[in-house]
Amino acid sequence: MVSPGILLVDKPAGLTSHDVVARTRRALGTRKVGHAGTLDPMATGLLVIGVEGATRLLTYIVGADKTYHATIRLGQTTGTDDADGEIVTTASAADVLGVTPERVAAGIAALTGRISQVPSSVSAIKVDGRRAYDRVRAGEDVVLAAREVTVSRFDVLAERTGEGFRDLDVVVDCSSGTYIRSLARDLGADLGVGGHLTALRRTMVGDFDVADAVLVDDLAEAVLMTPAAAAERVLDVLPVSNSEATDLRHGKRLAGQAERLDGGKAAAIDEDGVLVGVVEKRGDDLKSAMNMPEVAR
Repeated sequence: MVSPGILLVDKPAGLTSHDVVARTRRALGTRKVGHAGTLDPMATGLLVIGVEGATRLLTYIVGADKTYHATIRLGQTTGTDDADGEIVTTASAADVLGVTPERVAAGIAALTGRISQVPSSVSAIKVDGRRAYDRVRAGEDVVLAAREVTVSRFDVLAERTGEGFRDLDVVVDCSSGTYIRSLARDLGADLGVGGHLTALRRTMVGDFDVADAVLVDDLAEAVLMTPAAAAERVLDVLPVSNSEATDLRHGKRLAGQAERLDGGKAAAIDEDGVLVGVVEKRGDDLKSAMNMPEVAR
């Protein structure tokens, strides 16, 4: 039987996130596998995978901030805001060459901080129970509502000029729910020449780093991170005695213990270093918000 844990996978281009989950299921011989945040087929990089009971932790990971490295092509728009879509508009070479570094910097500044962003119509957001991209493929005209997101870093690392286009290699730190394709689209629109994404790589999810990830071909030999080790990266830690761990597992509150918790939630870890679950304040008490399944030791 596979022990519960968190697996970091470096997704290659051409696979969907669901494809990676399916391969993980086959490699580890279990059906109970999930991920904390979709990557488009074109994108590469970090997928955080939960296995067995550790899938319960994904709720606390999916909202973590993300870091992406991307290439934005100025001068062209596509129907999907990325390289997988057909080119819709093309700016003149003169207009592209006329975009100064100062204008690029101003456009990026306008897309940094707390911003209102309209997701791409081919995103995985559900509209009346169906994914937006499924509705677009069925010929529907989909316009998604704007949402508030935070872009804390949006820096240009390198720049290349081609025949009628300009490529910007960028790094973006952002809140969960930010669409890098939309940043490319909106930057190009602001500069008057159009833009879309030609490359995207997710390098960080919270404190999880793609440098620690395994390749898809190495899934069968992968070593999973323990639930306790993973929880420590996304939550405060509350050490509990083994008797307190038993009470929490049985649904009992830790009476009068709320002062032990500084934040809203914490990972309760017992004397043996095992993750009991996630606890939260309830009045003067602490109670379980999520309990991990008990495993034989």
